[in-house]
Amino acid sequence: MRASGLRPTGVERTFDPGEIIVTKTDLQGRITYANDVFLRVSAYPEEETLGRPHNMIRHPDMPRCVFALLWETLKQGREIFAYIVNLAGDGAHYWVFAHVTPSTDARGQVVGYHSNRRVPARSALRRVEPLYASLAAEERRHARPAEAVAAGTALLERTLEEQNMSYEEFVWSLAGQGAAR
Repeated sequence: MRASGLRPTGVERTFDPGEIIVTKTDLQGRITYANDVFLRVSAYPEEETLGRPHNMIRHPDMPRCVFALLWETLKQGREIFAYIVNLAGDGAHYWVFAHVTPSTDARGQVVGYHSNRRVPARSALRRVEPLYASLAAEERRHARPAEAVAAGTALLERTLEEQNMSYEEFVWSLAGQGAAR
């Protein structure tokens, strides 16, 4: 098990555009499945991955408000697409374009979550990185986590309102797909 004080090295890791990182989690966000691409890119062996909270790869510069939006969307039974920077077990970071969906059983009950991640377009990251940096900076101004998330969320909402779009529309405008996917 790695030390919880893992620090970013500033080294960026990439993966092949044809590869897909896949993980599955239970309802509490603990990893129940991780494919070989995830294990290689995250620099974690399977035995240090399964059963652990998915946020083990949370990069400290990733705004908490984006994860709050992700969880809120999933709890409504909806899918979400998001740009996310992760922290690998060796301190490297890697960006992903994530598609996260609720997983359901035969009765339609949500039993966990499934995430596929691809390499994001560099042009998208040029717009995402400064936004996320401003959101993270706003969150760091608040000592209490709930206040930090609320402040980041308010800033994200104001920023998107100025652009007259939702987070989903923002994500798809960067992906070059438009809001309709």
